Amino acid sequence: MKKIIILSISIFTFLFAAYSQEKINVVVIGAHPDDCDIDAGGTALKYAQMGHRVLFVSLTNGDAGHHEKGGGALARIRRAEAQEAGKRLGVSYLVLDNHDAELMPTLENRHEIIRIIREWKADVVISHRPYDYHPDHRNAALLVQDAAFLVVVPNVVSDVPALKRNPVFLYSHDSFQKPSPFKPDIAVDITDVVEQKIYGMAAHESQFFEWLPWLNGTLDQVPATDEQRVKWLAGFRISPIGDELRQSLVKWYGAEKGEQVKVAESFEICEFGRRPSEDEIRRLFPMMGK
Repeated sequence: MKKIIILSISIFTFLFAAYSQEKINVVVIGAHPDDCDIDAGGTALKYAQMGHRVLFVSLTNGDAGHHEKGGGALARIRRAEAQEAGKRLGVSYLVLDNHDAELMPTLENRHEIIRIIREWKADVVISHRPYDYHPDHRNAALLVQDAAFLVVVPNVVSDVPALKRNPVFLYSHDSFQKPSPFKPDIAVDITDVVEQKIYGMAAHESQFFEWLPWLNGTLDQVPATDEQRVKWLAGFRISPIGDELRQSLVKWYGAEKGEQVKVAESFEICEFGRRPSEDEIRRLFPMMGK
């Protein structure tokens, strides 16, 4: 655990070391507290280490995600867990007060997302794909898609200035195959920060050490100590790299380094936002190098 804590301190050292370079503003939007951490926690760490700005947004308060707790009490727990995760990852964390399992693609929610993206002056927006087992995930994806063009339209949500340029909108990885499988257009090597990512995820104690193990029938396997829990969580939250992802890593990092990557996060470009060139992708993902 000492090694992980030292890594956490180093993030904030990096945060203040790079003020001279152009800041990249990233918004990651998930349906629930912990979705952003799972989908883009390592990439967020990379941005934070380089001094860029990352905002995690949970569109619901997570008040249904537990087998024993619920309602306002659970929402408060999950909001506190999200704030702790944000500290560990070096990102800002916003949890909206929509009920878990009741998220709908309403005009009100769309306008809230437009406001958030504009206020953060986002260059990159990452969210779910619209193909998913959970209705909140699907509706979160629809909301972000519906906001993708409108963030540059001045007469929509006119109380917040429209962005001058449309962000690059990206989908986070999933394994669903129909109607179309995920395509890893962009791949980020997170091998050197994966321990810190897992440590950040572990802040969501009610999820990774209570609710999800209960759902999976493994609650009796959850270790007792924090250090053991982090290792246990890493055991089933670090996925092997498949052929398609490996090809993307080789494209962005070159053959030698791309073949050596052990852990990565990947993203698919959403056609509804800006269509970036390869040079622009490298600028927006400076952790990949040139």
